[in-house]
Amino acid sequence: MPGSPPASRPAEAPEEPEQPGALRIERLEVTYGRAVRALRGVGLTVAAGSVVALLGANGAGKSTLLRALSGTLRLHHGAITGGTARYDGRALNGTDPVAALRAGIVQVPEGRRVFAGMTVAENLRAGSLGRRDRGTAGIRAARERVHGLFPMLAERSGQRAGLLSGGEQQMLAIGRALMGAPRLLLLDEPSLGLAPMMVERIAGVVREINAQGTSVLLVEQNAAMALELADHAYVLDIGEVRLHGPAAELARTDEVSRLYLGDSGEGEDGEDSGDGDEAEPATAHAPHTPHAPHHHPNGLVG
Repeated sequence: MPGSPPASRPAEAPEEPEQPGALRIERLEVTYGRAVRALRGVGLTVAAGSVVALLGANGAGKSTLLRALSGTLRLHHGAITGGTARYDGRALNGTDPVAALRAGIVQVPEGRRVFAGMTVAENLRAGSLGRRDRGTAGIRAARERVHGLFPMLAERSGQRAGLLSGGEQQMLAIGRALMGAPRLLLLDEPSLGLAPMMVERIAGVVREINAQGTSVLLVEQNAAMALELADHAYVLDIGEVRLHGPAAELARTDEVSRLYLGDSGEGEDGEDSGDGDEAEPATAHAPHTPHAPHHHPNGLVG
């Protein structure tokens, strides 16, 4: 009709602006080989300076997500086949380990993987290869930071890494990662197989690393420890986010309490192993919960 105002259209929600130093994952899909879908539309955010915990049973896709971020998927015959992952505004799809390191992302893989035949000092030196700032002063500062967190590594700098105990090797693995000057540290099961006293020590180190300004994405079978450390937490189930929210709130939900907090993953009866810092890993796994709701972008659900 002449003179009538044009029909209005529903306003589209503006895209959330990228936050400096934040990790933002949207609808991420990862496939191994040609058929195995390991991640199915995963969405996740790690704000700058925060600790985010990633919980779930074995096979849920937790390690796969870390591999996608650290550029190591191809080493496991995997690939990102959909969605996006961005860190500090930079796309991570198709990245490689060196590019991830230069972007400020470093992963500590599961299993205390150190160079057993090399000394502690040589392991730390290897961690500085590929970092953005390769100047002598920067590397010296990183080494001093590591020695401040783990004085034992300074005391045993000339010892072969293979002769360290399990807990000491975990310290070395974390220290080597810190030599790369990460802004985002990816920790894959840092407490696995360790006795309670060493678990507490590792937890304290994660707190201190975060207090020094490093963001942390923590994959951890010890849910009680992870939820205590984290600001926010996500629960993965067969490649999908089933629950997420502030860690303290998530810990109070019946589902998380029942599935993950009944067994903290510490050694049986808290007994230490022979070297004083290792314990048998927990064998109980969380069952699949097919009727749990999918994640919602605005906070805790379920």
